[in-house]
Amino acid sequence: MSDERRVAGIVLAAGSSTRMGRNKLLLDVGGETLVRRAVRLAAEAGLDPVILVTGHARETVEREVRDLDCAPTFNPDHETGIQTSVACGVAAVPAACGAAVVMLSDMPFVTAGMVRTLVERHAETDAPLVVSRYGGEVNAPPMLYGRSLFGEISRMRAGCGREVVRRHHERAVQVEWPADRLRDLDRPDDYESARREFAGVGSRSGDRP
Repeated sequence: MSDERRVAGIVLAAGSSTRMGRNKLLLDVGGETLVRRAVRLAAEAGLDPVILVTGHARETVEREVRDLDCAPTFNPDHETGIQTSVACGVAAVPAACGAAVVMLSDMPFVTAGMVRTLVERHAETDAPLVVSRYGGEVNAPPMLYGRSLFGEISRMRAGCGREVVRRHHERAVQVEWPADRLRDLDRPDDYESARREFAGVGSRSGDRP
């Protein structure tokens, strides 16, 4: 891929998992931890480099992916909000990359194929923003941001990019996904439901369940 078409991955893994009651990034889903799955999928989707933004339990999280091809970067302000982790990840994107996909580690139903589709739409349209839309209603990660938007997403007051999406919706390309792909793991019952579903599939494939 030429430098101007290189797309980085920013995998957010800095949270403290307060609602889960334990570090959810280390929970096993489908035979691997959430953080390993997210990093692996980003690499399988062709994102280069894969930047892993850590914060809470930094050493433990980074140790979990030490054998994977990713570049950990620590967010010292992670307790003040996810927007600081986005900014930290954006700051670590090499100058050669023309865009970056922001991903959450706790969305195990996102697949490598979904991420590849965002990159393909960006290449086809040159849109500065490619938005995942679930069930025709909810915009959520993964999201692709062109370099022209890096300054704005670095200055967000809160959240993971919604204010930037609202500001540039007329220039955005939307990619539709089924509503059930939106699920994240915040609470113990979320995890138990996902664990059972993955166990039923019996596969670690990046594009399943």
